[in-house]
Amino acid sequence: MNDQPRHFRNALSRLLFGARWVMVPFYFGLVLTIFALLLVFLRELVFNLRHLFELTPTAAILMALALIDLTLVANLLLIVTLAGYENFVDRIDSASEIRPSWMGMVDFTDMKMKLMGSIIAISAIALLRAFMKMEEGETFERGQLIWMAIIHCTLLLSAIALAISDRVSSLTTRRRKTTGD
Repeated sequence: MNDQPRHFRNALSRLLFGARWVMVPFYFGLVLTIFALLLVFLRELVFNLRHLFELTPTAAILMALALIDLTLVANLLLIVTLAGYENFVDRIDSASEIRPSWMGMVDFTDMKMKLMGSIIAISAIALLRAFMKMEEGETFERGQLIWMAIIHCTLLLSAIALAISDRVSSLTTRRRKTTGD
């Protein structure tokens, strides 16, 4: 009679632990998204290279910013895919010489900070692109630019708050370990 609850708990624990494999299709979907971004990147690059001698300096900078933007998003997806898989599903076995040095060292907190850093960089590039397009003579609604700046500042403040929160949490955890609480 006493073994039934224990068997039930063990079976439930195995089921819950095995549920982490449900995340694999999500990570695979992110890999497919990276390939989609690669195609968009190549299309953008080829289009601009065909018109290279017609590009103004501002248009060339806008082209570079668009390609950087796509690269940052692809990097972000790669970090989330690999670090998420390793943190929540299983360790990725690969030959040590091809394994990036950061793999296995990015925990959930590091992943959040990298995610916020990438999002802020993408937001900053979007703002810079808007200002560069204005320099080229394109008009923007004042409200649109204000909202872009507000969103960017909100992202910055969120990242700062997250960093402070993580720092306080790590100090509190470290203090508990040293005091034995």
